[in-house]
Amino acid sequence: MTERASRRKGGGRAGRRETRSSSSSAAPAFIERKIPYTEILSEENLALIEHNADQLLAEIGIDFLDDPEVLDLFRDAGADIDGTRVRFAPGLCRSIIQATAPSEYVQHARNPLRSVTIGGKNTVLVPAYGSPFVHDLDKGRRYATLEDFQNFVKLAYMAPGLHHSGGTVCEPVDLPVNKRHYDMVYSHFKYSDKPLMGSVTHHRRAQDSVDMAKIVFGDDFVDQNCVLTSLINANSPMVFDGTMLGSLKVYARNNQATVVSPFILAGAMSPVTVTGTVTQILAEAMAGIALTQLVRPGAPVVFGTFAAAVSMATGAPTFGTPEPSMVIYAAAALARRLGVPFRSGGGLTGSKLPDAQAAYEAANTLQTAALAGVNFMLHTAGWLEGGLAMGYEKFIMDCDQASMLAVLLSGVDMSENAQAMDAFREIGPGKHYLGSAHTLANFEQAFYRSTVADNNSYEQWSAEGSLDTAKRANGLWKNMLTEYEAPALDPAIDEALQAYMTEQKAAFPDRDY
Repeated sequence: MTERASRRKGGGRAGRRETRSSSSSAAPAFIERKIPYTEILSEENLALIEHNADQLLAEIGIDFLDDPEVLDLFRDAGADIDGTRVRFAPGLCRSIIQATAPSEYVQHARNPLRSVTIGGKNTVLVPAYGSPFVHDLDKGRRYATLEDFQNFVKLAYMAPGLHHSGGTVCEPVDLPVNKRHYDMVYSHFKYSDKPLMGSVTHHRRAQDSVDMAKIVFGDDFVDQNCVLTSLINANSPMVFDGTMLGSLKVYARNNQATVVSPFILAGAMSPVTVTGTVTQILAEAMAGIALTQLVRPGAPVVFGTFAAAVSMATGAPTFGTPEPSMVIYAAAALARRLGVPFRSGGGLTGSKLPDAQAAYEAANTLQTAALAGVNFMLHTAGWLEGGLAMGYEKFIMDCDQASMLAVLLSGVDMSENAQAMDAFREIGPGKHYLGSAHTLANFEQAFYRSTVADNNSYEQWSAEGSLDTAKRANGLWKNMLTEYEAPALDPAIDEALQAYMTEQKAAFPDRDY
């Protein structure tokens, strides 16, 4: 035990910081599910979708652009190649996947206590990803900066409901496009000790991410263990471009995880029906997952999907509606049948503000994903405006929801204490349980306590400033950043990371692409 840990907690800011740190470190590294999955399709329905996906792969095929090596890999595996179009005999992709793709794997964090197991009955909750804008109640909507990026890494590190540092939590647009990945990956390693995601916007940036991870973990460890996860999007409908393919190959060759995710707005990028959309998702995902196994058999990979619908009146994306929920339930079941981990869900919303729309749309998607059995839940916290903005207050609101999901997925306690027979015997008819021995022994952990909800009387709420949820969240994220303390990082590793960044940045000019 360290000197600090052995000291009695003091009052004031130091005491609050130590209490927060202890709470965060005591939180489980990931959620181990103890409740059944919610299934909405029968065995016959799932088999039909699998059959249709095989027909789509065989008759129509998938385009793999700008990468002759990928075409050669598929040709050698028995696929039919026509230009950039690849067609697969029924069952070919599935056989490649099921031969070598792991059903679950460990992604190691630089703090071993933070390592996560992805797949099986486990759920890992991850911040939102990719927003060029940020939003808070004080400054409104604005372009994201490196400072914003670092702030969200710090907040994710401090949030007990999140298990992962994420990747591009927002785009630091104050840095050159072709060099900002260095600062992003470094910030994850510097300001957090949770697992992280690497860059995918160019194969060289993917390799830089791997090389920086090798500085932290060592070459041999990285070759034999997963320390990075990456997001590889299909260009739906039924296209993988050269950028995504180049990054996929880098991560797979280095034994690092890829989340192969069709990015679909149903009605625009897939048919308007749930069944048709899920059929396309399965076909695209199987083709990409199979490729990872041809590059390096056994490389960790996740069946991913981002599913939303477009308004048939305006064409704008919509979130938190029933149809994308049905897509998630169906795709999760198909991923389990395929035998690989599944990614989907998150705190998705089209709202521009941390308002009622943002809360209910996010809650709908988060709970659907949890009940469906999502293993890697990207976009858990912070998502606003259809992903265009990362919201500070929304991040805090979503983290509260994330902690609730952990309680839900932990299932019902059936222990002798939970049966509460002693309480029944003590109280009997007509009395209350507030003062019972059982209540006094259990009240501190009895029910989840929201960090942002107000359940006081109107008079007390009014006396405390009449704050709504967003305003309370505003104060919380500011306090968290004030109390933040970085996790220890070996000075030699820190120096080596910075030296690598300096050398690489000097090797080529800045570009905005």
